[in-house]
Amino acid sequence: MDLIDKYRIRSEIAKAVAHPARMQIIDILSQEGPQTVTELTDRLQVSQPTVSGYLAVLRNAGIVTFTKEGAQAKYRVRTPCIVDLFDCLDAVVRSHLKQTQEQFDTEMREAN
Repeated sequence: MDLIDKYRIRSEIAKAVAHPARMQIIDILSQEGPQTVTELTDRLQVSQPTVSGYLAVLRNAGIVTFTKEGAQAKYRVRTPCIVDLFDCLDAVVRSHLKQTQEQFDTEMREAN
């Protein structure tokens, strides 16, 4: 794999998780374990085809996989380290909010 492929693949994975509902699916699967499409549909309050589409994107990116259990498929997180990425994103959000609050506080003190 050359460098260009590496960054293209990373970009595709980032695009796969760059959707609030897909992030929520990853959180549900990582925290609660394997789920069926029906279970995820009930949790997300969206249509079954929509959930199936989200799962297809995540599966194609290598983030989730499924196993057949009778007539149903149970989806699970294939690469649990994706949660580390979410933890990092949360840290960036907290840092940004803190900086914004500090800047606001400074501006308010200077205005008075």
